[in-house]
Parts: sequence; C-alpha cells; structure tokens
Amino acid sequence: MKYPVLIGLVVISGLTLLSVTKAADWGFFAHRRINRMAVFTLPSKMIGFYKKNVEYVTEHAVDPDKRRYATQHEAVRHYIDIDHWGEFPFEEVPRDWISCLMKYTELYRIRKNGDTVRMVTNFNSFYSKKDGIIYRNLPNAAYRRFFTEKILPQYYEDEWVIEIEDWLSYSAADRDTFDGKKIFAVDQFSAYGILPFHLQQMQARLTNAFVAKDRQAILRLSTEMGHYIGDAHVPLHTTENYNGQLTDQVGIHAFWESRLPELFADERYDFFVGPARYLKDPADFFWSIVLESHQLLDSVLLIEKELSQTFPRDKQYCYEDRLDINIRTQCRAYAEAYHERMKGMVEKRMKDAILAIGSSWYTAWVDAGQPKLDHLDVHQLSKTEQGALDKLNNSFRNGEIKGRTH
Repeated sequence: MKYPVLIGLVVISGLTLLSVTKAADWGFFAHRRINRMAVFTLPSKMIGFYKKNVEYVTEHAVDPDKRRYATQHEAVRHYIDIDHWGEFPFEEVPRDWISCLMKYTELYRIRKNGDTVRMVTNFNSFYSKKDGIIYRNLPNAAYRRFFTEKILPQYYEDEWVIEIEDWLSYSAADRDTFDGKKIFAVDQFSAYGILPFHLQQMQARLTNAFVAKDRQAILRLSTEMGHYIGDAHVPLHTTENYNGQLTDQVGIHAFWESRLPELFADERYDFFVGPARYLKDPADFFWSIVLESHQLLDSVLLIEKELSQTFPRDKQYCYEDRLDINIRTQCRAYAEAYHERMKGMVEKRMKDAILAIGSSWYTAWVDAGQPKLDHLDVHQLSKTEQGALDKLNNSFRNGEIKGRTH
C-alpha cells in the first residue's frame, strides 16, 4: 500500500486569466497598495520608522506569492478551504492550531508482513466550548504532549515518522502486542489551507522581532503579515471552489481580486480608514476576518453567475496588451457591471485589510512593550538578503508554482 504524504497538493487545470503575468492573490497591484496604505494608520511613535521604509513594505508585499514558486510549503499559508470541514460557523475546526492538527492527523503502522494499517488510538476525547461553539473530539492532554514533542517538530518534513519506542512509551498497553516495523503520521488538514493559524504564528514572530528591536525582521515580518492578512479578506480564499471550478466560473479568482482593483481602485476607492486599533485577541480577530470573507462568498459567485447569463456574451471578454503580450480578460463594461452589483464589496475588503494590517503591526509593537523605533533607519538589503531575494525572483520568473495556483 502506498501511504499518504504530509501535504496533498491539489492542482486544478484550466485557464487562469492574467496568468501570463503571473498575477496572484489580490494581484500584485492590490497587495502593494494595501500594505502601503496600512503604514498611514500607525501612531506617531511608529509611523516615522515605517514611512522611512514604506518602499520596502510596498515592494516586498508580494514576496510570499513569489515564494509559492520556490517551496511546496508556502501555498497553504494563503488560504483555508473552510467549507471542506462543514457549515458555518465550522465547529469541526478547533481554533487552536495544535488541537486542530492533532484532530486531523492520522497514525499508521507498517506491519512486519508489509501491510499498512491505520492505528486505532482510543483517545479519551473531550469537548471544548468557546464563544458558543463546541469543538468536538479533541484528543486528551497526554496525547497532546506526545504530539507536541514527537510529531509537531516534523511539520515541514516530507514524512512524519514516530519511533516505535517513543510510541510504546506513550501507549504502554501496546508493548506486548505491537506488530509493526514502522509508525508514521499523516496530516489530513493542511492541504486545505492553514491561513488563520499561520497569521497567529506570524503575529507572535512579529512581536518577538519588536522585542529584539531587529529592524530587518520587523520589516520583513510586517510586510509579509500584510500579505497574509490581505489574503484573508478575499472570499475566494475561504473555499474549495476557489477559482469557480466547481460552478463553471473558472477565472473568477483573478477577476475579483486582480482585474477589479486594477480597473477601479485609483479611480474610485477612498482608502482613508482611520487609526490602527489594539487587538485584544489577535487569534479571534483573524478568525473573524476569515468567517466574514466566507459569508461574502455566495454573493461573489452568484452575482457573477447571474451576470454572465444576462450580459451580452460577445462583450464579456476582450483582448488587451499586457507586458507586450495580448491576453484575454474581462471587458471593462462587464467588469464594471460586476463591480457595481457587488455594491462596494471589493473596496470595503481592501479598506478592512488596510486597517487590519495596521492594527496587527500596532498590537505587536504594544505587546512588545512599545520599544522606541526612532533610531532604526532605512533598511538596506545585506548581501545575504539580496542573494536570497535574487534566488526568489529567479524561481518566480522561471519556475512553476508549487501547490495549487489559487
């Protein structure tokens, strides 16, 4: 039996509009604009440092998308197919990362005769209730310790192997009857996206960077945090139907998050969002963004579906020159009709993203003790950083995306 791998990679074939330019989440235009505007939400004790480095924060806003061409572990950080796990409010998904990963990690053993079988672990499951949501079937505390110490450190490995002696020490009842020459664990969750959990990890890292007053880390983590928060505000980043492939709407992803902002943001959007706010519970805040995005999903899909059936077909798609390449994309009139029927949704999600990013940065700074940033100057890339960036850009220009495209 060929057993499962750590992270399954789902690739959906079909035309992705604007793919010739490798447009990605929110489009490069939108990510850069969102990050840039987030700088101006910050209080006086922070804004000076960020304004000095606003070009860095703007230009490198797209680095996480480029990294999708360099490593298989990047793509899942940009989305969560929350509807794979049930219905709103998705009580089958624990909001705690370790609890969630434990719940959806299966253990297998290879018997001495070569057969691979799933192990029945007989956890003493319990229920946990928070904010009115009951999270079911969470493994017990003893297994949590075992998982945290023996399995979790292998998260980025291709295979999660459990030493037999470690397992028998945890499950002493198996010692006399265990028939196996290998034990391994399989992550059944991550392939469907880990975005809100990754945001929690990034928030902690940014806080630590402020504590250390590490200019390079503060800027890099702030910039990339902005990218992932931006992604969380895109409804199509919260569903298995992420590019309309399940509803005969292939290409809607780039339509919503790239084509519309590029056409209308400069003409019509007001990006004034007010000052950043302190987040009392960042984890809950990040989850609320994901759930709000998902609740907009039906409108995103249904409005475009209805429009495609009533708008003249010969006026839905046009050809434009993009980087000296003639591409097929939605006509401006069709895009405007879609944009208008959503009643400001794209603008509001961009504005919400700007405020959320500024609030994330501000919260990390406050939680770090509000260190002084005045002495931190404009960041110049070191030779090591420039080399890493050159390598990343080369992967982006010449490689293939690892994991699913959207």
